Amino acid sequence: MKPALLLVAVLLGGCSMFKSKVETPAPAAAAKPAAPQLVDANGAPIERVPFRTGVSSATVEKLAREQACTSGQGAGLVTEAGPIEVYRMRCEDGKVFMARCELRQCRKM
Repeated sequence: MKPALLLVAVLLGGCSMFKSKVETPAPAAAAKPAAPQLVDANGAPIERVPFRTGVSSATVEKLAREQACTSGQGAGLVTEAGPIEVYRMRCEDGKVFMARCELRQCRKM
């Protein structure tokens, strides 16, 4: 290696030892307000199901469009994946479209 390149490499490598360490404070955990528990008319808690797509989501969305139901999010799987699945889609007009699919053959509920 040429002496000039070696000198530059040593100087650049040594510069890092003179940098002062600035400790940044740890970000405070954002306190999430507890969502109010939803209950039905009898006082039983209502469970929220997270949105999940399934193998028949596109088919259910097509069925919903035939019933004048459109949505930006699409059809979500409500049950566990398997031979019989239930899908739910919230329409823009506030209605809910549900379909039952058995071995990928879907029908409106």
